[in-house]
Amino acid sequence: MIDRRILLASAAGLAALVSFRWLRGDAAKAAEKKAEKFEVEKTDAEWRAQLTPAQYNILRKEGTEAPGSSPLLKEHRKGIFACAGCDLPLYSSETKFESGTGWPSFWKPLDNAVGETKDTTFGMTRTEIHCRRCGGHLGHVFDDGPKPTGLRYCMDGLALVFHPAAPSAT
Repeated sequence: MIDRRILLASAAGLAALVSFRWLRGDAAKAAEKKAEKFEVEKTDAEWRAQLTPAQYNILRKEGTEAPGSSPLLKEHRKGIFACAGCDLPLYSSETKFESGTGWPSFWKPLDNAVGETKDTTFGMTRTEIHCRRCGGHLGHVFDDGPKPTGLRYCMDGLALVFHPAAPSAT
């Protein structure tokens, strides 16, 4: 006969394992992204040397910044938002909008700028957005944005750098 304590301990251990896997999401996403080849590929040590610790956490480890903390949230000049990892132009300031979420948001990326991966971390299904050139994690896209696309590309500001447009000659 099975001891009641062993049965309860086994059930608790199984619940903890399931919970941990639920929080981390499936390993298929990590394998899919790792298998993808990018134009810019660097070693972990090279990325760590190039990026700040916070940028490294976001771009290479799929972390996120605290809402409202990005200086790019209030960036309203004309220009281009590029990848902080490889400087690929990603978003035009003309597609940026105030989403009220606490992260820089855009309704459309530039053509051939980003890639998508299914993200099932934290028990939900989302679409993760990454730089198509270096694979750096940028944020997620949601279907609650403004017209004309109805999309909200919710980006981590530390994953981006802003390049203001050159002043026009008058």
